[in-house]
Amino acid sequence: MKWQTSSTRPASDDPVIAFAGTGQVNGLRAQLDHGPMTWFQWRVVALCMALSMVDGFDVMVMAFTASAVSAHWQLSGAALGFLLSAGLFGMAGGSLLLAPLADRWGRRPLILLCLMLAGLGMLASVWSQTPAQLAAMRVLTGLGVGGILACSNVMASEYASQRWRSLAVTLQSTGYALGASIGGSVALWLLSLYSWRSVFWFGGLCTLLIFLLACLALPESLDFLLARRPKAALRRLNALLVRLGQPVLGSLPLPAEAASKTRLHGPLQLFAPGLRRATLLVWLSFFSAMFGFYFVMSWTPKLLASAGLSAEQGVTCGVLLSMGGIVGTAVLGLLAARFAIHRVLVVFMLFSAVLLCFLVANSGALWLSYALALLIGVFVNACVAGLYAISPLVYGSEVRATGMGWGIGVGRMGAIVAPLVAGSLLDASWSPGQLYVGCSLAFVLGALIVSMHRIQGLSAARAEQDGMRTLRAR
Repeated sequence: MKWQTSSTRPASDDPVIAFAGTGQVNGLRAQLDHGPMTWFQWRVVALCMALSMVDGFDVMVMAFTASAVSAHWQLSGAALGFLLSAGLFGMAGGSLLLAPLADRWGRRPLILLCLMLAGLGMLASVWSQTPAQLAAMRVLTGLGVGGILACSNVMASEYASQRWRSLAVTLQSTGYALGASIGGSVALWLLSLYSWRSVFWFGGLCTLLIFLLACLALPESLDFLLARRPKAALRRLNALLVRLGQPVLGSLPLPAEAASKTRLHGPLQLFAPGLRRATLLVWLSFFSAMFGFYFVMSWTPKLLASAGLSAEQGVTCGVLLSMGGIVGTAVLGLLAARFAIHRVLVVFMLFSAVLLCFLVANSGALWLSYALALLIGVFVNACVAGLYAISPLVYGSEVRATGMGWGIGVGRMGAIVAPLVAGSLLDASWSPGQLYVGCSLAFVLGALIVSMHRIQGLSAARAEQDGMRTLRAR
């Protein structure tokens, strides 16, 4: 297909698009949105999935090694809790401070920088001589992981067609569950043979291997090149278009005119008149969903053991939660390919709330506890993955990484608060059953917030696609 703004063809017979205005930018984006997904696009999604595995392993690495680290330094419960929270603080900082730089520097360079930070932080943890040193390295690692997670979600969204965008982002999020599950199995094996430091060796080396893979295979975002026009933008853009099976450009399209002479900068862009409502909804939904998610993932083994299961059985339930996430995120993505993502997510959040109310009540029957843990893992993991899919839909390419980063950063605050609230309520003599019922309210609140999003449904998108085909036929 050749896009031109006059009746004069380019002098060459090569497939060149001669842009002269911004309307053709939308035309190019529409071609990718409504065309079939190429192998190159799916490969980018798969690479983003590998990036997400770094997040899954890093979130759980302290949980895997908590007992060994505590015994090594004779830590109190408060000191161990500080170590467990240090990585989350770093991740919140990475999402809030580093991820927005991807809208200025590009997705690719920011991801590579954050991978290097995460890998070096993980390796440096091996030589920690005091709990304070380990906590500092956990913060450094978390900074990198926070930036990676926000940018990899944006990349998966920008390289996917409109029909498969939600599936692409949720598949990318499946990497979290895979990283936690595979990393947990390897960590158990390493701990049986070596010290806790070997787990950090493994994590650091794997992260640096993914860094090398990203250096070789990770492209820059097409949307970023069109919006920001960095050095050699036309050459880089044409190289991507060839790999996407699209005709190349004769020149860059004209930049979009600024909507206002007093344009906001940085995170303040998220509160521009057209984005203010959506930003508040994204932040509130991330906070409530991650509050519930991290409560479930962090406390389930201990609470189930307190309710009558053995410690080993409680840990098994924790593993089943992660395994359920692999299924749940994929199922959510497939449903989102047919229905509006926010409506599907509301159903998943309500199911999560209902299932949590029955988990401890059935802890006397082991098989039922295992089945419920697996089902809860399916739904609660999908809730977070669904928010990762929604956020890129509400922001333009100029602020997409900033919006995603701040949404995840606010969500990490909910993740930090959840263990503190749960610990305080346990000290106040709340039973495990009461805690799970209280946690279910976070998912009910999240469902209410998500239902308020205004996101175009699949039927409207298909009607737009049919209209484009009709115009091209004319």
